[in-house]
Amino acid sequence: MLNTWVVMPTCLPLVLRRCHACASDRFRANGKFRVNAHHKLIDAWLLVLCASCGDTAKLTVFERAQVRSVRPELLDRLHANDPSLAAELLQDPLLRRRNRVALDWDGAWRLDTGGSDRLDRETVDVSVRFAARIPLRPVRLIAEGCGLSRAEVERLITDGKLVSAVRLTGKVSDGFTFTLKR
Repeated sequence: MLNTWVVMPTCLPLVLRRCHACASDRFRANGKFRVNAHHKLIDAWLLVLCASCGDTAKLTVFERAQVRSVRPELLDRLHANDPSLAAELLQDPLLRRRNRVALDWDGAWRLDTGGSDRLDRETVDVSVRFAARIPLRPVRLIAEGCGLSRAEVERLITDGKLVSAVRLTGKVSDGFTFTLKR
């Protein structure tokens, strides 16, 4: 029987970027946007606050775009400071690359195992899904989900008792499956 685990975000991740005021490197996104129009051109930014000093920085969503090229529902969500839009935009690799930022997901996710009480069987098949693209180490997920230490999980991989089609030693942000043999 296949167990399903889901990695779910609990809040917005921290944005890794250098603060010009205090040299901190962590910003909190609070879901606020700034929109500015110049005749037929429009700019939009996601506002982030320094975790140390509270200074505001702007992440460019779009710059000097034709007003007609922006979908009306996107414009409405920007004006309404939609927090789910902030989460969507932070997931966008193009936005992160354009603004030269990375995300810190530590403490911003949880693993929902669905109350898996079938982990005591001889062979356990688990499917891990991600509700958002959160880069995590499979060893960490498996350790947390099975109640094992990371060293124990790594020993199981070495012994061939924990197998998967994906490499379990790197980071993943897409779903994967694994089989644990006791």
